[in-house]
This record gives sequence, C-alpha cells and structure tokens, in this order.
Amino acid sequence: MKKVTSLLAASLFFAAIFTTSVYAATLRCTVEKVEGNVVTLDCGDKAVTLEAGTEVKVKTARAKTAAIEGC
Repeated sequence: MKKVTSLLAASLFFAAIFTTSVYAATLRCTVEKVEGNVVTLDCGDKAVTLEAGTEVKVKTARAKTAAIEGC
C-alpha cells in the first residue's frame, strides 16, 4: 500500500511541475506602428522567443484611476 501511495504522490508532483511549465510567458512590448489591421510591436531581446504564426494575446495598459475618498 505504501508503494502505491508513494507512486501516486510522485506522479502528482511531476504532473504539477509539467502543468506549470506549459503556461505562456509574458512579454512587455511597445506598439511601433499600426497599418489597417496590422500592428507592429517592438519586444526587444525577447522577440527571439516568438515565431511567425504564433498566436498572441494583447492587453492594453490601463491608466490607474484616482482613489475615491469619502467622508
């Protein structure tokens, strides 16, 4: 019974490591130019991690809102 429990614990450990390594990396890029529906981004040295045809998700930076102060 101990062997089964140890094997199960080890497999869960490796599964947890594998699933966390699958997540996408976060890159900080700036928009260089926009022409129609084509956007050119400058990602600096991190651009080598991207390949042509790779799908990316773009979030715009939001301005921080002022704190609401009450009575």
